[in-house]
Amino acid sequence: MSRIFLFLVFVGTSATAAGAAPDWRDGDIIFQSSRSGQSAAIQLATHSPYSHVGVVFLRDGKPYVFEAVATVRYTPLETWATHGDGGRYVIKRLRNPLTVEQAAKLRTSATPFEGRPYDLYFEWSGERIYCSELVWKMYQQALGVRLGELQKLREFDLTAPVVKQKLRERYGTKVPLDEPVISPARLFSSPLLIEVENQE
Repeated sequence: MSRIFLFLVFVGTSATAAGAAPDWRDGDIIFQSSRSGQSAAIQLATHSPYSHVGVVFLRDGKPYVFEAVATVRYTPLETWATHGDGGRYVIKRLRNPLTVEQAAKLRTSATPFEGRPYDLYFEWSGERIYCSELVWKMYQQALGVRLGELQKLREFDLTAPVVKQKLRERYGTKVPLDEPVISPARLFSSPLLIEVENQE
């Protein structure tokens, strides 16, 4: 076996390993199919596999996901991935990458949301907040970017038994069908975003 062949094997292996590591950037938007109790209902209502979303920020060089769960918090990405179906996720970012100044504004915009409780009722008030609402409002407030247009609850597919059950649990007989909502699916399909990593 020649030295040249060994060198080429080494270079090829190194390139593959380096290429496997995502190029994390502040502001990346990360999607997963969560294993929460409401995930199946969200997937059926939105006709999308994605039921949870957050924003990636680097802290001491390591990726964290800023997300709305029990409370709004930073979660190490490795931990966050274990909460999804099979540990899979997809990363998207703006077609026009964030400047240093924009990334700083987005990071600053996270501070007022940190610690807020999760909103089980998907209200638009902001006192409590759900995952896709958090991402949408951060981008809109910090950068003036609307990642998809809001929908009304009545526009989703509410016919599946699992969806009907969740609606009854949350609202009883008074479902707020005209409540403005932003879903992980609507964020995912935003034409302003491109896919940069797929761990499906």
